[in-house]
Amino acid sequence: MLSDTKTLLLVDDEPANLQVLRNILSDQYRLLFAKDGERALELARSEKPNLILLDVMMPGMSGYTVCENLKAESRTSGVPVIFVTALSGPDDENRGFELGAVDYITKPVNAAIVRARVKTHLSLVRMDELVNTRLSVVQRLGRAAEYKDNETGMHVIRMSHFSRLIALEAGFGEIWSDTLLNAAPMHDVGKIGIPDAILQKPGKLDQDEWEVMQTHPAIGAEIIGDDGSSLLDMAREVALNHHEKWDGSGYPKGLKGTDIPVSARIVALADVFDALTSERPYKSAWPTDKATGLIREQAGKHFDPDLVEAFFQCLPEVLEIRKKWQDA
Repeated sequence: MLSDTKTLLLVDDEPANLQVLRNILSDQYRLLFAKDGERALELARSEKPNLILLDVMMPGMSGYTVCENLKAESRTSGVPVIFVTALSGPDDENRGFELGAVDYITKPVNAAIVRARVKTHLSLVRMDELVNTRLSVVQRLGRAAEYKDNETGMHVIRMSHFSRLIALEAGFGEIWSDTLLNAAPMHDVGKIGIPDAILQKPGKLDQDEWEVMQTHPAIGAEIIGDDGSSLLDMAREVALNHHEKWDGSGYPKGLKGTDIPVSARIVALADVFDALTSERPYKSAWPTDKATGLIREQAGKHFDPDLVEAFFQCLPEVLEIRKKWQDA
């Protein structure tokens, strides 16, 4: 048997129904069987199946109760459940979905439908795993950059949430804004390639040192690479462009206005506000009114003026994030 063969748990109190499902699925998957709810929960915990096909009407514990128990436990909550049942009313289906099932198949089952639904939901699980893996890579690389810098993990959390709030206020959707939330921690990953003597210098950098420091956006873009996923593509975009300025005076390319990707324009604003209002070894934290005054003054210079307006619209929520994620 191939090591990547998926495991399915089939749960039904009628042996004939289990045999039907065995005939449909046994040539593609490793199958586990349970004839009651208690045994189903035991196998789900010990075997960690990739998917569960679950009857509803069983003596003792119903399939609905089994599903509730599965979703209540951390080690089984992520396993997709497909109800396979003779109950075909809309209320029955609604209850199944409300309990967290991903699909609902009515008996008598159609072999082609069962195979297609199982394949679809296993593919969705695989996609979720890939997304979570990419997200973990982004988070760990962002964390690695923190070890090289004077900034704290709280800074990265705060500015990422600020970025999401600004994006939502500016009219971007939940999905795009959440992608930005997860891409923003990579904004300074290129600092991994900057010598410590420059990165952690307590005083002002000289011209040669400053030129080295200005290479960190390009280094960051090179580290992230060209992955093709929306998350890492946005992370690369942010890393490369978050030091560009609306008036064209930024670096590394001197981009101007809307030539700067909007993701980087948002992160630049969020990053600067948090840096201003945070204590660093070389400076005290600015009071909020002084920092917001500078943000307002830099609209149309450093920052996109429309995004500055969005920032002020969500400022109460920004300040709540600051309060929640204070530096130790």
